[in-house]
Amino acid sequence: MHPFKQKFMTQQKKFKHLSTRVFNAKSLILSQSTPFEVITEYKHAKVRYYASPERKFKEPLVFVAPLAINMSIYDLYPYRSLVKHFQHSGFDVYLLEWGKLSYQDRFLNFMSFIDDVIPYCIDQICEHSNSRYISLHGWSMAGVFVTLYTALHQPEHVKNLMVMGAPIDSYASGKIGTLFKKTNQIISRNKRLQDTFYTGKIPKHFLHTPGLVNALGFKIVDPVGWFKSQKQFLSNLDNVHDLYEHATMGNFLNHMIDYPGGINQDMVFNVWLQNPLKTGVIQLKEQKIELKNINCSLLIGAGKTDQIVTADAAKPLSELTNSHDVTFTLIPGGHLGLMSSSKSANIFWPEMTTWLEQRSSLVKDNI
Repeated sequence: MHPFKQKFMTQQKKFKHLSTRVFNAKSLILSQSTPFEVITEYKHAKVRYYASPERKFKEPLVFVAPLAINMSIYDLYPYRSLVKHFQHSGFDVYLLEWGKLSYQDRFLNFMSFIDDVIPYCIDQICEHSNSRYISLHGWSMAGVFVTLYTALHQPEHVKNLMVMGAPIDSYASGKIGTLFKKTNQIISRNKRLQDTFYTGKIPKHFLHTPGLVNALGFKIVDPVGWFKSQKQFLSNLDNVHDLYEHATMGNFLNHMIDYPGGINQDMVFNVWLQNPLKTGVIQLKEQKIELKNINCSLLIGAGKTDQIVTADAAKPLSELTNSHDVTFTLIPGGHLGLMSSSKSANIFWPEMTTWLEQRSSLVKDNI
């Protein structure tokens, strides 16, 4: 073929791909293709059940999703899906999803999840799976959720706990941590500011953030990474694989869900600004939760290039529990990549699977 004609056809293909990406992106989305069953609904939550085609292990694996995100991240591509990976590794998989929270949910707070919805859903999962114990996984804010849930309810159900990218020492989380530390110092020097920010006096409707704002904030936190991904996509417009992946990831990033005002109160003004988890104790309303109550097997992960929750921010959990079986590991990728990147799937997912297999009961051992 004549070079000029070949170049023209390549440019034509690029234009077609760009046009499809802009005007018909839905046709390119690959996420959430794995079939599941909803086993229960409770308040704003649903529990998805992904049955293993060849179940090997007694304890099911339960993923608790963080707020704001949609569920795509757990089943991103047919060929790179976290739930499918564990399904085919012999685990029944359950996923707690929170639905589309709205302004009406602005009063929800940490205790709404860790002492109400999550305990209820896990009870239902244990009944459905016919297993008293589970393995529990939480990423990002959900990492804080599962840590606090386990500390509050241990040793009721959790046999293995996996906490990924969760801010335990928030001040150690790079530039973001430094900003929160300095802000707290300013607030702590002023009694009026303390009473305003740290006693829950700010009306929840002022703290509630819509999904659109959360989507924008996720990109602002790592603008360089976002810009690089767009640049890479535009330079590879003739690549069909990249076209589908870009549209699928874009669908995930652009469809975030609301953060309730009460959650922002607990996460921003308590966890991030006051940094209580570093000491192993957090006060939520009238409830004091101590991380030393955790004594199950514990896997802690942090993204090697995570700019939101650095390794230094995640690792201190390893010293704050009473678990005698603690593993800390670095995962390829940033805050999002540790869950979804090809490097994480190829390197970390097999490691996590091995860790979990070694701490799970074979079904045949329970017959």
